[in-house]
Amino acid sequence: MTSPALPLVVKVGGSLFDRTASLIDIFQEIGRPVLIVPGGGKFADLVRRLNVSDNAAHWMAIAGMEQFGWYIASHGVPATSEIALPEEVTVLLPYCALRRADPLPHSWDVTSDTIAAWVARELSLDLLLLKSVDGIHHHRRLLSRIEDPSLISDEVDPTFIRFVFEHGLRARVVNGRHEDRVRGALRDEAVTGTLLEPRF
Repeated sequence: MTSPALPLVVKVGGSLFDRTASLIDIFQEIGRPVLIVPGGGKFADLVRRLNVSDNAAHWMAIAGMEQFGWYIASHGVPATSEIALPEEVTVLLPYCALRRADPLPHSWDVTSDTIAAWVARELSLDLLLLKSVDGIHHHRRLLSRIEDPSLISDEVDPTFIRFVFEHGLRARVVNGRHEDRVRGALRDEAVTGTLLEPRF
């Protein structure tokens, strides 16, 4: 990856809701400028249970991301609705930016995983996906690297891998419940997880 001094887009999965405070502490400890893209988590899960159109579900789920974003901001993290290079640890409130650009299909095939990848592409930054899984598996084996853009995995949304490859992004999927892995990933060190590096 690039120099640790460069900003990074970090998606904090909604399943890490209970780890919010400790993750923020790690981000601030490392000192790398980070733009946090919040997952939808329990807010998006509620939308999944409703009988609404794909269009309504799309915007309701993104509104759910925004709610998690405000929760992250409540821990003393500056919030922004602009997709811009962060100078410190900052959380993106994505609803307004996505309403303006509307760049992605309105489908459950697109979740906060691909939205985070779109943000990273807009800023020409690398992406770190923090989730509650060790990475992406295939046939129950953890893949340290993905080279096949057609791979489908339950651990990320169905659009994510293809989007990363189509746009030449560098992304890593790491378990956000392991603080040592999070620290290492923020420092661009080799850690347990899955690397997607289609540029090389």
